[in-house]
Amino acid sequence: MKGFDAVFLSYDEPMANSLHSRLQRTLGGTVKRLHGVHGMRRAYRLCAEVVDHEQFFLVDGDFAIDTDFDVAAAEPLDEGVSMRVWRAVNPVNGLAYGYGGLKLIRRSALREMGEAVDVLAALPGRIEFAQHTAGITRFNQSPFHAWKAGFRECAMLARGSEYGMADDDAHKRVEAWTLSRSGEFAAYAAAGAREGAAFARQTVRNPQQFDHLNNPTWLWERFTAAHGDQVVSG
Repeated sequence: MKGFDAVFLSYDEPMANSLHSRLQRTLGGTVKRLHGVHGMRRAYRLCAEVVDHEQFFLVDGDFAIDTDFDVAAAEPLDEGVSMRVWRAVNPVNGLAYGYGGLKLIRRSALREMGEAVDVLAALPGRIEFAQHTAGITRFNQSPFHAWKAGFRECAMLARGSEYGMADDDAHKRVEAWTLSRSGEFAAYAAAGAREGAAFARQTVRNPQQFDHLNNPTWLWERFTAAHGDQVVSG
């Protein structure tokens, strides 16, 4: 893998085992795995401790890499760049941007990571966004996972992207999420998007509540309170 390690970071994704195997076949080497670590910031920091090289691929547990992705063409990060993100296709609305995408990241940057709700936005140094697409972000593996993806992403976009995205671009992406209608559990992703944008507006005066976006228990309880009966009844 051109001197790069790779870490597959999963939590509770139903397809994680198969996507980890797919990643290993595509990258052509052993992909280390961290699973079920509580606390997103802690999980990312632990990734820095299991690799042997400064730069490594970091892959979310719901990312399905394109089997034609050319790993040999991936250039090392330039000085001052902490992370490069390749685009991922969104299966429920067709968007293709950095959300859920493949990452090449510095171990030292993770160790020096600051505070942000969108955890990797707090890395020191610059972040590059590649124009190429590396795969699909398969977050829509269950009603809850689809809802959670829409809720978290659109709450962060509606509040103001921590990556410096223009407000107009962020608004267009929120709108696309709320209109999600393709693929499995698209209706739940759309509902999550609407509820996440509303949550961002509600927390303007109480920003500490925004940290709930990284609390799996809180997210599950909010989802089941609003949609649990629908999931049970089908």
